[in-house]
Amino acid sequence: MLLEITVVLSLLLLLFIFLFSKSRQQISELKLQVTELISSKHSLSSKYGRMTEQFLPFLESYPYDEQNFRFIGSPIDGVQFEDDKVIFIEFKAGNSGLTVKQKGIKDLINKGKVEFKEFRIE
Repeated sequence: MLLEITVVLSLLLLLFIFLFSKSRQQISELKLQVTELISSKHSLSSKYGRMTEQFLPFLESYPYDEQNFRFIGSPIDGVQFEDDKVIFIEFKAGNSGLTVKQKGIKDLINKGKVEFKEFRIE
């Protein structure tokens, strides 16, 4: 009887170890899938954002003449050319903020560190 109990307990222990190992493997696979989904979502969001930015100057609420907007894409979205000024434009949605690079560009512009250079090819 003691031998039978020992065998049953051993089998149960082996079953538990097998199931535990299998569940850890499945958890690892699920974590990997979640990571890939999150990465894919971020990638799609970025692509959607880059596509959307190109159409924003054509919205009715855009305060300037869309014909005078030139899309750059990176590190800022574009430049608006007006008769009396040139405006650097960065479109943002929701709670998104400027990147470190964009903040640096904004600071340079605000400090007047903007130049016009003519480059001739001969």
